[in-house]
Amino acid sequence: MTMYFAAGTPASDLSKQDLRAALAETFRQLGPREKVLALPPDFTRFNSMAGPLTTMVYEHFGSRLADVMPALGTHVPMPDWQLERMFPGLPKGLVRAHDWRNDVVTIGEVPADYVHEVTGGIWSKPWPAQLNKLVWQGGHDLVLSIGQVVPHEVIGMANYNKNLFVGTGGAAGINESHFIGAAYGMERMMGRADTPLRRILNYAQDRFCRHLPLVYLLTVIGPRPDGTLAVRGLFIGDGVECFERAAELSVQVNFTVLDEAPAKMVVYLDPEEFHSTWLGNKSVYRTRMAIADDGELVVLAPGVSTFGEDPQIDRLIRKYGYRNTPAVMKAVQETDDLPKNLSAAAHLIHGSSEGRFRITYCPGKLTREEIEGVAYQYADLETVLRRYNPDVVKAGWNTMPDGERIYYIPNPALGLWAHRSRIAV
Repeated sequence: MTMYFAAGTPASDLSKQDLRAALAETFRQLGPREKVLALPPDFTRFNSMAGPLTTMVYEHFGSRLADVMPALGTHVPMPDWQLERMFPGLPKGLVRAHDWRNDVVTIGEVPADYVHEVTGGIWSKPWPAQLNKLVWQGGHDLVLSIGQVVPHEVIGMANYNKNLFVGTGGAAGINESHFIGAAYGMERMMGRADTPLRRILNYAQDRFCRHLPLVYLLTVIGPRPDGTLAVRGLFIGDGVECFERAAELSVQVNFTVLDEAPAKMVVYLDPEEFHSTWLGNKSVYRTRMAIADDGELVVLAPGVSTFGEDPQIDRLIRKYGYRNTPAVMKAVQETDDLPKNLSAAAHLIHGSSEGRFRITYCPGKLTREEIEGVAYQYADLETVLRRYNPDVVKAGWNTMPDGERIYYIPNPALGLWAHRSRIAV
């Protein structure tokens, strides 16, 4: 394993010039490459700095950058306005859309006994390692996996080989990986680099991907005092060390531990970034360990117009709703459709408060009937925005004019919040 570049502290503020210099040094060490594939995230990770890094890769390699495939996972392909916004100057002709249902190949299976061991018996089937055919069969002499390490509800810490096996993976691998994470429990994993699912993905990479010329470009992003975002770290390497170092820094930068559990948390979902509850429920995942018992999560969601990114998953969310884990597990055991879409089942578990606190959605483009139909409370967006104006309230604790005390989060994708009593030892 080689580390090509590593820099970062909780106080670092790496400039674009710093990033460009880091890439130049990395590519000098790697030597000449003639056919390069870049795997950045999609627009849901706009703040990752993966967009500028991808355009810098293009500036360096030019025509030798043969393909750019956003790691969509189950998300819809990026429309032109997102591509232009995230990757300015990158020719659209280089962009390939990942089709998670059809355009993949199974490259191997993680044995059932290993899966059983690392999950504590929660899952005892072999796990299919799947990749997009372009990644596996494209004949590239350099594959750059680009993205941000940040606490994550499915695997503990986002990115590294999740960008491969989920971001460019197939239906079976994605469904089972999400369900493993949900069944094992978010609170047991979020903010941790070493989790059962990570061990499964590491096994797959170590056993099946040795011939792939993989290099990871991993950022850590954190807020400045004025609320703008800074690159706190950049770690580039071809093995797990670069991920572990990025994860260690991300915990310092992106994990907020509260001494007081908020009775009310208010989370804003930027309409450019969040247009579905599939994406917007980061507001639930990332705050659930912070909210007080019998408290309330208020989600300001002006751009949310649907539940699932995929029509089939959207239908399942509407059918089963965000009720609780026992109800979802019962449906998995007793129905025909949910077992075939385990990522949807996992999402329903992730999006439930398990009855411990209330979730009030204030959508811009969904009706009261639709919101209440999936077991959330509904509130009128304009009314709630007048009370909790994102241009007035500040990140963190706020005391409203009538004395109400709230905790406000302007973007849940950037971190993880927990009350001290709920942090696993």
